[in-house]
Amino acid sequence: MSRKYFGTDGIRGRVGVSPMSADFVLRLGWAAGRVLAAEAPETGRHRKVLIGKDTRVSGYLFESALEAGLSSAGVDVVLLGPIPTPAVAALVQEEQADAGIVISASHNPFHDNGIKFFGPDGRKLSDAVELAIEARLGETFETVDSEQLGKAARMNDATDRYIEFCRQSVPRELRLAGMKIAFDGANGAGYQAGPKLLRALDAEVVTVGCEPDGMNINRDVGSTHPEALVDCVKREGADLGIALDGDGDRVLMVDADGRIYDGDELVYAIASHRHQAGTLKGPVIGTLMTNLAIEQALKAEGIEFHRAKVGDRYVMELLDKHHGEVGGEGSGHILCLDKHSTGDGLIAALQVLEALKASGKSLAGFLGPVQKFPQTLVNVRVEERPAMDHPEIVAAVSAAEGRLAADGRVLLRPSGTEPVIRVMVEGADPALVGQLAKELAQVVENAANNPD
Repeated sequence: MSRKYFGTDGIRGRVGVSPMSADFVLRLGWAAGRVLAAEAPETGRHRKVLIGKDTRVSGYLFESALEAGLSSAGVDVVLLGPIPTPAVAALVQEEQADAGIVISASHNPFHDNGIKFFGPDGRKLSDAVELAIEARLGETFETVDSEQLGKAARMNDATDRYIEFCRQSVPRELRLAGMKIAFDGANGAGYQAGPKLLRALDAEVVTVGCEPDGMNINRDVGSTHPEALVDCVKREGADLGIALDGDGDRVLMVDADGRIYDGDELVYAIASHRHQAGTLKGPVIGTLMTNLAIEQALKAEGIEFHRAKVGDRYVMELLDKHHGEVGGEGSGHILCLDKHSTGDGLIAALQVLEALKASGKSLAGFLGPVQKFPQTLVNVRVEERPAMDHPEIVAAVSAAEGRLAADGRVLLRPSGTEPVIRVMVEGADPALVGQLAKELAQVVENAANNPD
């Protein structure tokens, strides 16, 4: 059965347009409640679902709709308020709830919103459960008898409990006294938890993107717009900066000079520190887009590295397959599975800070020696996608790889959402990289127009 509503990261769209309309989300809550009631073991109690959200003004609308739908299905609801996505995953496990729901569109602008689910293990729902929910959406909406209706409560200390959860991911003796940290909350879900967590560890904290108004989430701030954090670091003379995205599951960092470090580089920092400490388990997992310099740096230290398809779901799959713990993407979605069941921007940042403290180095001192290779990405728009084994494409890729030798890579990847072929070339020589990317893009375009 194919998916109609669920994508790779829940359901997402423009507010007021199906599926992100109040009537659909009401039915979605009801359908999820019916699936939980049917699949959870019978214990004589109501199923319990936690609901968290980011700071979008539409969160009020969808929170109420989900609450009504779940209650109609006989499911109790606990409202967490604005809180990072990974906090919901953590609290689901602490509360031994049956599921968690996050109302967020992550790094999208405020006029979008989305719904994603976590199971009782704090991981995203399986394909089978998502398909079961979709199947229920087609059924007649029926409310349980009044005595079976679900109840709603609010968890007033959700943020403080999440902060304590994050603190437990690093040694209790870790202190950040003497460090001045600039924190960018993207005017999103982490705007409270981030500064409070860092101050609890004795850091001096200055903030940007921590004044949400319901409509400024991700607007010129956060991990998708790091310029605001760079300016703050330089203006305030901070030792480093930390930026989350709108729902707090991604992170990037900035050093005292304003250089930005992406998720690939932060994964290296975490893995390298653990390897030196003798605590790294299994291989490190990146993606097809992970810069070759990161792979080479890891392997130079004797750390095994594998590439997954783009998407944290696929990074998670390879970590599970190879019994690894650390992996992530350049976007800043970083997994430390010994610390949390899902990607968590604050926990990843703490792992990097722990590495810096242990090494006695600054962020630039730790990561500066790892110089990423220049990378050029060209999107080739095509009406009909050419086969990737088209003879002209195969020959051109082989020739390009030969010119790059061991210090470069070529990747051709059809987009999953657009009529686009993404042509990526990276290597030590930026001029050659740009030239080869342009040439390969032309070959792909010609192959699309001449498929035979």
